[in-house]
Amino acid sequence: MKIKAEKGKYYITTAIAYTSRKPHIGNTYEIVFSDAIARFKKLEGHDVFFCTGTDEHGQKIQQNAEEMGVTPKAWVDRVSGEVRGIWDLMNTSYDHFIRTTDDYHEKQVQKIFKKFYDQGDIYKSEYEGWYCVPCESFFTETQLVDGKCPDCGRPVQKTKEESYFFKMSKYQDWLLQYIEEHPDFICPEARKKEMVNNFLKPGLQDLCVSRTSFTWGIQVDFDPKHVVYVWLDALTNYITALGYDVDNPSEQFNKYWPADVHIIGKDILRFHTIYWPIFLKALGLPMPKQVFGHPWLLMNGSKMSKSIGNVMYADDLVRYFSVDGVRYYLLREMPYANDGNITYEDLINRYNSDLANTIGNLVNRTISMNKKYFGSVVQASVAGDPLDEDVKAQADQMVQNVIAKMDEFRTADALEEITSFARRLNKYIDETTPWTLGKNLEDPQTAARLGTVLYTLLEGIRYIGVLLTPFLPETGAKIIEQLGVSAELTTLESLETFGALPAGMTTGEASPLFARIDEKKLMEQVEADNKQAEEAKEAEEAPIEHKPEITIDEFDKVELRVGEVIACERVKKAKKLLVSQIKIGSEVRQIVSGIAKFYDPEQFVGKKVVVVTNLKPVTLCGVESQGMILCADYTEDGADKFCVVTPEQDITSGGEVH
Repeated sequence: MKIKAEKGKYYITTAIAYTSRKPHIGNTYEIVFSDAIARFKKLEGHDVFFCTGTDEHGQKIQQNAEEMGVTPKAWVDRVSGEVRGIWDLMNTSYDHFIRTTDDYHEKQVQKIFKKFYDQGDIYKSEYEGWYCVPCESFFTETQLVDGKCPDCGRPVQKTKEESYFFKMSKYQDWLLQYIEEHPDFICPEARKKEMVNNFLKPGLQDLCVSRTSFTWGIQVDFDPKHVVYVWLDALTNYITALGYDVDNPSEQFNKYWPADVHIIGKDILRFHTIYWPIFLKALGLPMPKQVFGHPWLLMNGSKMSKSIGNVMYADDLVRYFSVDGVRYYLLREMPYANDGNITYEDLINRYNSDLANTIGNLVNRTISMNKKYFGSVVQASVAGDPLDEDVKAQADQMVQNVIAKMDEFRTADALEEITSFARRLNKYIDETTPWTLGKNLEDPQTAARLGTVLYTLLEGIRYIGVLLTPFLPETGAKIIEQLGVSAELTTLESLETFGALPAGMTTGEASPLFARIDEKKLMEQVEADNKQAEEAKEAEEAPIEHKPEITIDEFDKVELRVGEVIACERVKKAKKLLVSQIKIGSEVRQIVSGIAKFYDPEQFVGKKVVVVTNLKPVTLCGVESQGMILCADYTEDGADKFCVVTPEQDITSGGEVH
């Protein structure tokens, strides 16, 4: 079997995540899906550039920040950090993470806006109509559904303001012709029909591309009271991330543009298949080769919404199912064109059946049998048995099928090919009964047959490990490690011939890849964690009961100074207490604190702390305490936490705190 050899650059992007809130598991699906594609293209030998990031401007973000009493920049810094943290948690291999508040991006958006204006694509007028703040979208009266946003169903607000407009109508006929001449530009096919029939053929209206009713956006440099409309700002990230400059595009941009595929949610298809191509045409740039609109991931059949309480988050699921367990479910269960669904029960069933029973059990018992019968040494394969030939034929077919499925971004089908082959290998074990053969190893013929059976299984597992790596990177790496194969046997090309595993090599140690999950116990744990999180949220939102007011003179009686812990030990017969020697300027104070549950004595030494130095000494469990350390209680992930108060800077001990 010859594996296709065409290789080249491959530029893949996700939609950049809007920084209005922490991304839920439905949002997270897109980055995991894109990562699997990017990793598979790397396995094929392509020079891949994978870009993701965060969309950080707009009216909704400004409103969120105002409600929280922080600046918009502080708000987006926090949420962008959460987004990147979850992307990293899910082991995604992006090459660039762009933020639309990055200086280089903002400068290029201003230059792009000015170019459009100078060439007559943008003009100033006044907008009056309906605006959906959550979607950052404008609608006419006829586009509304029951008086609400046609995209999200939320209320819209009447808006009238001076704005700049882009002449969308100028490019309508060109775009319609382009889509007809490039049938793979919009995928799946149903999405293309929706865009053409619902938006292009009825006629495009000119698009409002600036706002004056709020300030959190990229300023139009030649008309400072305007900020650039968020979609013109956000869409251009795909080129600014590569170093696009209106005047002098970078080598990286020239190398990777046009994008091979934009991976986006179906709800923002209109912006990517109508606005974005027209913006690119106006810039004189080539079109992306494909825009793929993936479906939504629903929870219990409904779209996830924080307001109705049906939201799952990746970091919570990872605690129960591991990173690869969650990745597997997302990639295996989401259909190609229709919406997918997620429930804890389905997650458990899929995890146990495919990962623990089928793949995990296959790898563990095969490597264990090779150690038991042959001291972990791989035996030579003796050809001839039809069962062996059937496995080889199915291995070759699996490779071809997985490549074909991934060419169409059908990750669920590709994973089914891999797990189906793993099921075939498990059946092969039942058919050849190696445990029976192992009882008569004195017979050379029987020993040779067992060696061939185990060789066939080990080689089949190598195929699984290599092909599984783009989808489940940690699991693929563990399989390869347990097999003990060299790097050249982990490439796609190494799967051209079944039998590349060298006889005489030594396999590694077997270790379980996935432990079975007890559904009853896990659901009890989920329920307990959810209850704890809800209680913590209620406590956080409950009004604080303040102590009676004091005057500044009364507060001034408290002396607070910075101290350095130079020694610390546990107080005998007191599980909760630590006694610390704390250097405060030229003196050393002994202070007893009830923090033994949260700090080990060795961990506490060297910390800078804030100390109340004019408290009357007290004796606790027979040990004198000459002050008090300031500490704070807080809640994180539904659990009570505790920390000492430390100065932001490295203050010299003895410094006074006001």
